[in-house]
Amino acid sequence: MTASGRLPAATRLRVVLLGTVLLAGCAGSPHRREPTFRSSHSSLANLPAKAPSAASAGTANDVLFRAIALVGTPYHWGGNTPDGGFDCSGLVDYIYRQAADILLPHSSRAMSEVDGRKVRRMTELASGDLVFFDIGGDISHVGVYVGKGRFVHAPNSGGTVRLDDIDGPYWRDHFAFGKRLLD
Repeated sequence: MTASGRLPAATRLRVVLLGTVLLAGCAGSPHRREPTFRSSHSSLANLPAKAPSAASAGTANDVLFRAIALVGTPYHWGGNTPDGGFDCSGLVDYIYRQAADILLPHSSRAMSEVDGRKVRRMTELASGDLVFFDIGGDISHVGVYVGKGRFVHAPNSGGTVRLDDIDGPYWRDHFAFGKRLLD
């Protein structure tokens, strides 16, 4: 300190620079977060919303609300709870267990073999249907169709549960079929 009680100019400059560096470090994010919601560009968006059946419309709504409420939850391989994160099949099992009291196996392939009405065309999907994707010659991904050309799923490590267009370039090319469990 100088006789006037002030720090020398060089020391003040160092303190300001150090503060700037620390603030810049706090402002940056160590992980690049992917968006959980993207605007829909689905060609199916203008189709009327479909419920599986009048008898199961309430359950289908519960499935949809539960699925959409989980958007943004972190992906975790093998995960099956909101606190621990989800993989694709853990997410679908959790949604159906909570909203419809239906227990599903913990693999997309095994889920694809569960009894239910197979839906071959995207235009025939109803809200609440499971949607399966063939990646690499086998069923290896599952999500929940929410209607209007959109589905909720847990796509990949480092990501989060998100809402995507089922007829987007990647998913359209890998769509295998839907499965209606709520008829």
